Amino acid sequence: MLFQTLSSESFRTAARFGRDRAGNFSIIIALLIPLLLVVAGGVVDIVHAMGQKVRFQDELDAAILAAVHETDADRQLETATSHIREISDSDLSALEMQEAGMSLVLVSNGDGSLTGTLRMPHPTAFLKIIHLDTIPISVSATAIKAGGSDSAGAGCIYALGNVSQAVLINSGARLDAKECEVNVHSTAAPAFIMNAGAVIDTAKFCVKGANYIQNGGTLSNLKVGCSVADDPYAGKIAEPAVPSTCATQGALSGASFTLNPGVHCDTTFNGSPTVTFKPGLHIIKGRMILNSGSTVLAEGVTFYYPDVGSEIRANGGLTFTASAPTTGPYAGVLMFEKTSDAANNANKQQYVFNGSLGESLTGIIHLPNRNATYNSTTNQASRISLVVNTIIMNSANWKLSPYDGPRPGGSGGAGAGARLVN
Repeated sequence: MLFQTLSSESFRTAARFGRDRAGNFSIIIALLIPLLLVVAGGVVDIVHAMGQKVRFQDELDAAILAAVHETDADRQLETATSHIREISDSDLSALEMQEAGMSLVLVSNGDGSLTGTLRMPHPTAFLKIIHLDTIPISVSATAIKAGGSDSAGAGCIYALGNVSQAVLINSGARLDAKECEVNVHSTAAPAFIMNAGAVIDTAKFCVKGANYIQNGGTLSNLKVGCSVADDPYAGKIAEPAVPSTCATQGALSGASFTLNPGVHCDTTFNGSPTVTFKPGLHIIKGRMILNSGSTVLAEGVTFYYPDVGSEIRANGGLTFTASAPTTGPYAGVLMFEKTSDAANNANKQQYVFNGSLGESLTGIIHLPNRNATYNSTTNQASRISLVVNTIIMNSANWKLSPYDGPRPGGSGGAGAGARLVN
């Protein structure tokens, strides 16, 4: 009987103990659940933040590469901020970006490089439980213009003629080419003339001679007695054989034309048509005339002139969009002429880029036997490397950046004249 009483009491005690342990375990689990949620959710927040950091790094790299070409600190900050906003597809103003906790700090270094630091808080989803509303993110990048502080930009214009007034900039000319270098080979007196009312904004305006006339206007980064860059394409572009048969010839009337690669001989397009050049090599023999109001589309095209009497001449009001091929023997070459004939080389001729309403050109224009006159007004930025004998700018409105695509012989582009160093 005593045994039975003790056994029953022991059983009840064990049962109470089991219920107590179960209750304690339930309490512990209840306490651990929020902690487990915070830990698991925190991992998710951190992974998202690291992904954002990679994205911010890419954005900052691109922004600093763009800003390093500016010489003014305010312009550098404006360019970098605008670039980040554009890549981020964000319409936030600078003040709104600041209010969101974003900060961008730029520092100019002694070697000409530019360092940027971007800080942006990343909002959390799960860590808010413990009142951690954001995870701080910070990235930095340093860029330097190609060649260091002595190289202000990539070559965009080469005037090779050693003659008086190799470059003439008349009143009303506008050249926005902050990443570009202009190379004037003349040592004559004067090597160039610039008249009042012109604004030429370049990374470097390099003149071999020391004698020039500036009657007014604004010319940034002029260097005289400068070590000019040579013609980078001399002897590097293969000259094609010219077929005897003309694919296009004479006066043509119509609303639109599509031209296959081949030889086009002394062709005139009447009216104001749309002329589309199919990708490939188009040999212009004699003069091709495009009347006012015409539209030219030439994507993946190379134009070749077999002599200095050959050219494309627009009578004004032209809309011209053209780009060079990206592959093949003429990769990167938009327009070039015969230079293997000494008689041809000795007979320099005028080439007029005349009266465009809108112009977008991409590629190398190698016309060392031409005295170029540029009257065009362009509403789009062109990326070209232009080689001529002399150049006159008359009321031209250029927005120009360096050509950075493939080059003859399969070589790479010159880039945007800057590279990341950190």
